[in-house]
Amino acid sequence: MKEAADYYVVKKRALPEVLLKVVEVNRLLETKKAASVQEAADKVGISRSSYYKYKDDIFPFHDSAQGTTLSLACQMDDEPGLLSDVLRVVAEFRANILTIHQTIPINGIASLSLSVQILDTTGNVSEMVYGMEQISGVRNVKILARQ
Repeated sequence: MKEAADYYVVKKRALPEVLLKVVEVNRLLETKKAASVQEAADKVGISRSSYYKYKDDIFPFHDSAQGTTLSLACQMDDEPGLLSDVLRVVAEFRANILTIHQTIPINGIASLSLSVQILDTTGNVSEMVYGMEQISGVRNVKILARQ
């Protein structure tokens, strides 16, 4: 019996370099900047066997997210306008906000739950989350689920 695949969302900085290079090989092949797996693997500095070992197991998050709903959790300082700043990032990436729930702040920190629909026109989801994390007063942003 075939075992079900488990999926994890991992930040880029936590990935081994070989996995990032496999993603780059795929990008070179898709954009026709390399004519063969060998050429693309040589360009990024990995062996063909490393590429073939991982090629079906890693892909940029945004490639698989279109047409889905992301559930996000944020911890943020209780400051006027901070929620608006977070929502502005979502709007800039052209994602559709489905639900918003912010708790009453405790010790100056509020929890935000956000459901966002990823559309064909939505920009890079990883960059959107990163943009939210870069806002002063946002302590963290986590992707809880993808539906």
